[in-house]
Amino acid sequence: MTALTSPLSRLGWTFTDGLTLVGRELGRLRQEPGQIVAALVFPVIMVVLFGYVFGSAIQVPGGYYREYLMPGLFAMVTFSAWLGVMTRVATDASRGVMDRFRSMPMARLAVPFGQTGADLLTGLLMLAIMVGAGLLVGWQPHRGLTPTAQAFLLMIVLRYALSWLGVYVGLAVKNEQVADAMVPLGLPFTMLSNAFVPTGGMPGWLRFLADWNPVSPLTAASREMFGNPGATSGNVAWPLAHPVTAVLLWSTALLVIFVPLSLRAYMRRGR
Repeated sequence: MTALTSPLSRLGWTFTDGLTLVGRELGRLRQEPGQIVAALVFPVIMVVLFGYVFGSAIQVPGGYYREYLMPGLFAMVTFSAWLGVMTRVATDASRGVMDRFRSMPMARLAVPFGQTGADLLTGLLMLAIMVGAGLLVGWQPHRGLTPTAQAFLLMIVLRYALSWLGVYVGLAVKNEQVADAMVPLGLPFTMLSNAFVPTGGMPGWLRFLADWNPVSPLTAASREMFGNPGATSGNVAWPLAHPVTAVLLWSTALLVIFVPLSLRAYMRRGR
């Protein structure tokens, strides 16, 4: 086997082409300023809507709803990763963009890696904007730089894992209209959690679903690391008693399942 066809060379080729496609995705945002405006406005709307409109009527442990809320909004933005990736992948697939990629001298696996890499960067931007909005309305972390950085790193890990779910679903639906119609389905997953209200007042079956929703342990871990109100204690479900471990297990499971499924689905489209 020559150096040009060695596994190391193919890996480097895939990485280089993947970075090129990351640049392509970011360049597409510059050509569609409406998406940039939406990314800037959405976090602010969420903070105002839930923090001031709903917050005035909701009582939570600790008494300060906006500090209770912000970790939930961070988790909500994290969970939205798969929806955006799904839509972009389905759009490229239905418009023949992926077929054009296959006709070019590039690593085929670079396409899904480029999509997930681009989402990671845009996700960091959205988190930064939401952090700024949170600081303006009175939220702040209380336990120092290291726990705060760990909380955001946990969000990034789960977001990247969820983006592979988006790649697979986008390749499976193959149609941007179907993908757009599926976007509203993401809202119940974020609402059915401890992101906005404690799960203790929910009916038993609904509380079970909320506690095992990956949004809930991410929110619980963030509240604990930030030192915000609502940190879990007492007799709670396993994911909320061990939120960091639960998030890492969810992330690992998503990567183990959907990375190979996504790569296989992408390769099959070229046959």
